[in-house]
Amino acid sequence: MIPVSVVTGFLGSGKTTLIGRILRDPGFNRTAVIVNEFGEIGLDHDLIASSDETLLALTTGCLCCAVRGDLVETLLDLRRRRAAGSAVFDRVLIETSGLADPAPILHALMTDGGVTEAFVIDGVVTVVDAMHGDAALDSHPEARRQAALADRLVISKLDVVGDNAALMARLAALNPGADIIPAAAVTAASCFAPSDPEARALRLASVPDQRGGAPFSTARHTDGIETFSLVRDRPVPALALTMLLQALTEHCGSRLLRVKGLVEVAEMPGQPAVIHGVQHVFTPPSFLPRWPSADHSTRMVFIARDVPRYFPARLLAAIEAEVLDTTVR
Repeated sequence: MIPVSVVTGFLGSGKTTLIGRILRDPGFNRTAVIVNEFGEIGLDHDLIASSDETLLALTTGCLCCAVRGDLVETLLDLRRRRAAGSAVFDRVLIETSGLADPAPILHALMTDGGVTEAFVIDGVVTVVDAMHGDAALDSHPEARRQAALADRLVISKLDVVGDNAALMARLAALNPGADIIPAAAVTAASCFAPSDPEARALRLASVPDQRGGAPFSTARHTDGIETFSLVRDRPVPALALTMLLQALTEHCGSRLLRVKGLVEVAEMPGQPAVIHGVQHVFTPPSFLPRWPSADHSTRMVFIARDVPRYFPARLLAAIEAEVLDTTVR
């Protein structure tokens, strides 16, 4: 049987970072990775730094909604490719979108006959952000269900906040059977060791649907959240990018649930900047040594509540015009 691990967690919690770290472990270099993103364009497959794993991206929606059937078909296709010798892997790792409800995903993995003949769930890992985790649990039922269904809870960003004992206690009460592991202490072995399927089934049965119905009905996301993207072919001046991120923080704040992107910076040709932001916090951009794929366009994905989809593009255009005008003068 081929083990399948599911990595979930709310927007910006650090799922992609965790997966990239795990895939650098030599014991995990024969891993098929299925990346699902809630957005118009896919980025996580470019942001995961890995070696020889088989990587597939599902970008047509959220795994717990329209893509659930696609997930089953993807697993069955992987099985066929493995049998034919065209794909070599020992395990599968699924990264869900930050808005995914894990219950329908697990149900599909546990009940589809073709999947259960070849695959077995190894465990569910939920990444919780120590900085924004309490707010996510307060405001978003998806975040609560992600935590409640985990076999292991990985707490990220403790290096930023130092400690969050209240969040740890809240998670322990929400999911008493889950292991709680600081992200800094995570190893591939500790994070993805086989977990108890009976305990998982009990958790799955005990978590009600968001509307009070059966646990496995189709998920519904928090109202008002939408995703949009900014795509452009010409480079962005470094100063304009800095001013854009500052302006987004000032004007959108907590309404900006997640921002991620690859940006062609004019002063660093061929070395795209990796952008990550969660609400008021943007990490300093890091630069890749080269573009990870043939697509060299600037791509920024926004997941937000009550932010006009045209706002970032118009804001960037205005800032860029001002920067260029100042430079010419």
